Formats: sequence, C-alpha cells, structure tokens
Amino acid sequence: MKVHLLHADRDFDLEVPLPMHAAAVRQDLELDTLCAAMADGDDFLMQVAQQLLLSAAGNDVGTVCYRQRVLDDCLDNPEAIRELYADVLETLDTERKSLRFWTFGHSPASLLYRGTKLMEMLLDRLKLLRTFAEHNAQRFESEGFSRFFGMLQQELGDEYLATAESQLETLQFKHGMLIGARLGDGNKGAAYALKETPVGGNWLHRLLPGKHPDEYGFRVDARDQEGHSALSELRDRGTETLANSVAQAGEHVLEFFRQLRTELAFYVGALNLRDTLRECGGDLCRPAPEAPSSGRYAATGLYDPCLTLNTGKAAVANDLQAQDKTLLIVTGANRGGKSTFLRALGTAQLMLQAGLFAPAQTFSSALCPALFTHYKREEDAGMDSGKFDEELARMSAIADSLVPDSLLLLNESFAATNEKEGSEIAAQVCDALLQKRIRVVFVTHLYSFAHAMHARELPQVLFLRAERQDDGGRSFRILPAAPLKTSFGRDIYERVFTKPRGEVDITSRIA
Repeated sequence: MKVHLLHADRDFDLEVPLPMHAAAVRQDLELDTLCAAMADGDDFLMQVAQQLLLSAAGNDVGTVCYRQRVLDDCLDNPEAIRELYADVLETLDTERKSLRFWTFGHSPASLLYRGTKLMEMLLDRLKLLRTFAEHNAQRFESEGFSRFFGMLQQELGDEYLATAESQLETLQFKHGMLIGARLGDGNKGAAYALKETPVGGNWLHRLLPGKHPDEYGFRVDARDQEGHSALSELRDRGTETLANSVAQAGEHVLEFFRQLRTELAFYVGALNLRDTLRECGGDLCRPAPEAPSSGRYAATGLYDPCLTLNTGKAAVANDLQAQDKTLLIVTGANRGGKSTFLRALGTAQLMLQAGLFAPAQTFSSALCPALFTHYKREEDAGMDSGKFDEELARMSAIADSLVPDSLLLLNESFAATNEKEGSEIAAQVCDALLQKRIRVVFVTHLYSFAHAMHARELPQVLFLRAERQDDGGRSFRILPAAPLKTSFGRDIYERVFTKPRGEVDITSRIA
C-alpha cells in the first residue's frame, strides 16, 4: 500500500539530505518562524515542515499542482484530516506501547507470537481506516485523496479482511503444530518446515486413524526440562521462516502508517499555519506556478508571513509585476522595507513550490530548480579571514551549485568593502549570472552599481525602490522606480543631531 499524497508517483522520503545551502536559506528567510506556526509545538510537524520547505525548490509544475489540489481538500475538510491524523498517531502509539509487553524473547516462537499480536492490532486499525474512507471519500475531490481512499476500499475489502483474520486465527495453533522434516547427514533432522495443521481433533490421530502402537507417539513429562528444551528447539526450527514472514508483514503495515503520518503531517501543518495567519489578518491565496523559463513574478498584496507571525498583525503588503525579468534591483532608504520585501518574496516562492498557499491576495512566479540566499553577516570573531573574504567565499560556493533558472536572493552583498570596489564586483557578478540565466533579486545600497546598471537599460532588469515620504517617513512599500542619487544620510543626521524642543541635550544622547 502506498500513500502518495505528496507525489503522484512515489512516497515522500523524509530522510533525503537537504541541499547544502539549506541552512543559509533557513536562517536568512527566518523559516523557523513559519515552521513553528505549522508545528504548533509538535516536534515531528516541525521536522516535516522544514524538510518540505527547504527541499521544495526542485519541484516541478505537476508536483506543485498535485499538492495544491490535495491541500484544497484538506482546507475544505479540516476536521476529517485532523481526525485521520489522530487515528494514525494512535495506531503508532499503541504499537510502541505494546512492544513493552510483547518483547520477552528473541526465539522464533517468541517472534511469531509478537508478530501475530501486532498483526491483530494492525488489522483492527486497517478496518478503522477503511471505514473512514467509506464515510469520507465522497467529500474529497483531489487525485491524491481519490486514489488513496480508492486503494483502501479496494485492497482492504471484506474478502481480504476475512482471509487475514482466518490466517491470524490459524497462527494461534489451537489444534497443535505440525512440523515436517527429513533425515539428513548422520540421520540428523533437516529441512524443517511448518505444515498446515488439520482442523479438529488431535493431528496425530487424524494422520494415524485407529489404534496404533505406542511407538508412534510420546509424552514429555512436565519435569523433563531437557525434553521440553528439545521440543522448543524443534518448534523454533519449524517456525523460523513463518516468524520472519509475519514480522515482515507487520513491518510493512507499520511502514504504511508511518508514511501516512509523515505525509498527513505536512497538511496538518498547513491547516495550523492557515489558522494562525488568518488570526493575524493575513490574506492567503492559491498561487499559480509558471514554467521556469518564463522569468515571471506577479503579486498583489504580498507580505512577509514571518513578520506577521512575530508581530501578530498583517505586515505591509506590496504589489509586483515582472515578466521576462531576470534581475530585480531594489534600492532606497534605510529601514524602508527592502529586506522584508526580499524575505516575503523568497518565502512565498518556497511556499508556492512546496504546494502551500501564498501570503498574498494573488501570487504567481516561475518555478526554480534551486533557491539560494546571500545575505550580509555580522562580524564573527571566529572567522578565519576578513568579513569581505567571507562574503566572497560564500558567493563562490553558491556559484559552484547554480544551475540555469535558479533563484538567488542577495541582501546587501559586497558591502563589506568600499563603494567603488563593491560596485565593481556586484556588476561583474550580476553580468555573469545574467549570462547563465540565473534569476536574481538584489537589495543593495551600492550607489555606483545601481546607477551603472540603470544606465545600461537592460530589458531583463527591473528596478524597484523603497518609498520614502516627503517628511522622511517610511511607508514600507516597494515600488517600480529608478535608483535615486541620495541614500538619505540626512535622515540619520536629523534623527541623531537635531534636537526638538523638550528633548534631552545632545551630549546625553551620545553618552
């Protein structure tokens, strides 16, 4: 049995290693905040959310749309999904607790007993699962859930369940155990095999009807430890293959429940995130994935969900329209919302590619095979080299992993050196990325770089700017606009050195 709620053609593997750049993306986009909202205090939900978001960049349009349709079913039937997830958790918890009572030996006979008890419990849980499918299948329309519920009803039919119950009843050996063997070298027993036990009466009498001499049978005295040990050894030899088969069957069913837990966890996390963002007043939409070659960004009301979750209220939203644009350069005054906009765009991209909703009224973007971030880092006393060398080393590592149509988010990159040198390096890096068809969103204060790029009037470059109001206030809106000739250092001067009446003396401020 296969789950296939995250991929149409395979189960999701939670143990697949994440991309080497996943840790930087997680840090720079503050994804732990988003994943914590999905987890709602559950460590396993947190693990699944992180794994699926950080590995999302490789998904294609088909996978994204497949998950979106499954998610639509979950959003329409949240109580049923939470009930199903709770049933799966109860199954796995019951198995875990039962091991304490079933683990009393490692002999084939002990393993067979334990495996039989496990299968009896799992068979009851499979019946509940089929009943759930029968009661809820009509409410779900996605390909994923239609296939899943259909599989349960087909593979767990009445005939199958009756046969399974009968076989488990047989494994209790209420009528005794019949083991066949042949004589091997030195007249020792060989090729021990469990035989089907005749039903009703003593098996020896059924094989040998009538009266027979005593040599055809024997009785072991209750105090004969050696005799009982010999019989146990014969029983173990005869049941070893069966014990392994029953154990494998139980593990197969358990793995199905574990896989179902993993894949449902993603959608339960989505329900948790939806509820939390709605409480904060954030809009959500079903995003539209585009082919990687389209170079498209389109959004209305795009906001940073992590900022919204941290503040408890909807963050300032922005609109964006960019078709066939490979490089977006974002400039403007400090504390104007540029980094927040960059984080919102990167998070929305990952949410789209994971098959989630997007934090916007509408959102559409070209899919990318990989997403990278290159943010400025605070000074680290443990660095082996200077801050600028560290920036270049990280950029070099990213360049080694880039493939066409990858998305690279740059935030104040190359600002650890002087303006002239930083601008020159930024221009050369961006030119190389454009030639290799890498999509880039670059938040920068490098004046020379931004103006030089604008002067070239490249058709694949879009310029955005953080809005600054006439009084110096920030609206935190990012609008299409050319870079200005000032970085508004006057704002800082006036905030620090201008003393309105009633404020403390400047010397006390500096102190």
